[in-house]
Amino acid sequence: MKKILVIDDEEMILDMLKQILEREGYEVLTASDGTEGMDAFQHRQIDLVITDIFMPRKEGISVVYDLREKYPETKIVAISGGGRLDSKDYLRYAEKLGADQTLAKPFSRSEILKVVEALVGKG
Repeated sequence: MKKILVIDDEEMILDMLKQILEREGYEVLTASDGTEGMDAFQHRQIDLVITDIFMPRKEGISVVYDLREKYPETKIVAISGGGRLDSKDYLRYAEKLGADQTLAKPFSRSEILKVVEALVGKG
């Protein structure tokens, strides 16, 4: 079973992604910020990380950078609803740092499943 770590400070997003992905057969772990996410990652075999960009303590850009530096084989999806600038600007930056795919919030169930399946296969 493929393991996916979802990192987002919005509990509603964590719950939604967990439900969508578990229904498709993936094992899903969640974390509410980048620090918690990196801790969870280091203690498990994770196939894919889905990380929000804007979070307290450690933002998603740092998560993408750290994962790419220390675990270059890890598949990464960056997600963002924006912030001070358009979310597409932050997502482009995440791609330059090594995110395999990006999605702007809000995204559909089919969009996230298409991206996940492309990166790690079916659950």
